[in-house]
Amino acid sequence: MDDEIGVDLRMECFEHLPVAVLAVSGDLDAATAPKLHRRLEDLIDHGHRYITVDLSGVRFLASAGLGVLIRALHQVRHHDGDLVLVCSQTHLRKAFETTGLDRVFDIHTTSDDAATA
Repeated sequence: MDDEIGVDLRMECFEHLPVAVLAVSGDLDAATAPKLHRRLEDLIDHGHRYITVDLSGVRFLASAGLGVLIRALHQVRHHDGDLVLVCSQTHLRKAFETTGLDRVFDIHTTSDDAATA
């Protein structure tokens, strides 16, 4: 694994109909945010309206990553869907709280919590 910020982002998608769960790990910054954007757009374009983005494996989250999540949230809500987040790391949750996005996103500590919400 490369320790440089911006070079390491992995994603794995699981379908638990009607929800698509996208597990993201690595660094989510200006260099990797377009990769997440493309993956979320692909899910939405293929009809997924309920998406859970699991950020449990994300080490670093920059404003570019937040922007991608906000755009995806607006897109699915435009289609009467929703996008929820799984985020247990204190430093990432603080980013959502500081920006007020904890009041915009439905954020859960575990995947199980998100699945039952």
